[in-house]
Amino acid sequence: MSGPDRDRPSSGGPSRRTSASRSGQGQGQGSRRPPIKVPKPLPPKGADARRLAAEALVRIDTEGAYANLVVPAILERSHLDTRDRGFVTELVYGTTRRRRSCDWLIDRFLLSDLDPVARAYLRMGAYQLVFLETPAHAAVSSTVDAAPRKISGLVNAVLRKVAGADNSWPDDATRLSYPDWIIERLTADLGSGPAVAALEAMNEAASATERDDGYIQDLGSQWVADAVGARPGEVVLDLCAAPGGKATRLAGTGAAVVAADIRPSRTGLIAKNVDALGLGVAVAATATTAGSGVVVPIAADGLAPPFAPASFDRVLIDAPCSGLGTLRRRPDARWRIADTDVATLAELQLALVESALTLVRPGGHLVYSVCTLTAAETTGVDQILADRHPELVALPPPGDPWTPAGRGALLLPQAAGTDAMFLLRLRVPV
Repeated sequence: MSGPDRDRPSSGGPSRRTSASRSGQGQGQGSRRPPIKVPKPLPPKGADARRLAAEALVRIDTEGAYANLVVPAILERSHLDTRDRGFVTELVYGTTRRRRSCDWLIDRFLLSDLDPVARAYLRMGAYQLVFLETPAHAAVSSTVDAAPRKISGLVNAVLRKVAGADNSWPDDATRLSYPDWIIERLTADLGSGPAVAALEAMNEAASATERDDGYIQDLGSQWVADAVGARPGEVVLDLCAAPGGKATRLAGTGAAVVAADIRPSRTGLIAKNVDALGLGVAVAATATTAGSGVVVPIAADGLAPPFAPASFDRVLIDAPCSGLGTLRRRPDARWRIADTDVATLAELQLALVESALTLVRPGGHLVYSVCTLTAAETTGVDQILADRHPELVALPPPGDPWTPAGRGALLLPQAAGTDAMFLLRLRVPV
């Protein structure tokens, strides 16, 4: 852990020792009593929470750890109460999300490079000052108290300068804390106003939404599953199903759902969620033998699916994508994805759709969705499909709060308070 607890002097100065006793009562003449052990002072309020947050930030920065994995693991071995656990999560998620902004706030006052631990504490302190609007005396002193002693002076000096400085942002990329390419691409694809509004909305923490069956799932994902239009007794394929949220939502309609994913470990996660909701079956080769209202998890490659042609009434392809629509709940994702990844993902998405088309029965429906906003992965895929498959009939896009885009629709985070989504519904001719 960064910044481990250490003995500190009491507020009155160095720890005191008693003077020698010469009473001679029960002791040899001139003997000394054992020194009185002064208890180690309790850490300042919030210090443990800040140390844990700093540890997580260092691991994210230096090891490539995922925030949504490292935070629960660190909290699991802590003894923090519910309030402090929430504070740790806020510090880690918020500081990671606002990393570029925080670096600009502190780098103006640095004379040399920082090691990862010092940078973590300074980012965390700047985040409290500017984004949580914590009073300067509290944000600075609490961060200094939590920091390792060797950097406490630096942390104190820099954060005091941040607190007293003019923190007017130089540009939108710094203010919003995104890589330049995300700002530029979404501005080109959506227009400046909608792009900035979307990016601002995705800097807000995501709220949890619980379905009627107890499953926690973003409303946007629920609406995508509902748009598939599954009916009781139909056989539906969710081709890229992990972790199983949309598949279980589809099964709630009374459909029999095959939930496929290429990775067996992810298929196991689907099975766990299916069992928790009581939608599993003991033994079933396919959904057609399992009955209605069930989910059958299967490890399968979407590019070479092991299913007979025209064997499904409906197929959902919730394709792998850049994930730029989920940045509210994935604070480190903006720093992981690269501009060059988008074209590669668009090629994969098209290949998955082409593969899935062979599995839809005549008159059946194919639904394509991605949780991103780039044109290449949304309307770009739609346009190529229109050119390659003029026989497919585009169904009307859903209405408000969806925004028409190509033959499909975009769900903008500023319009719905959800993850961003793109949805395209196609009917295979009879």
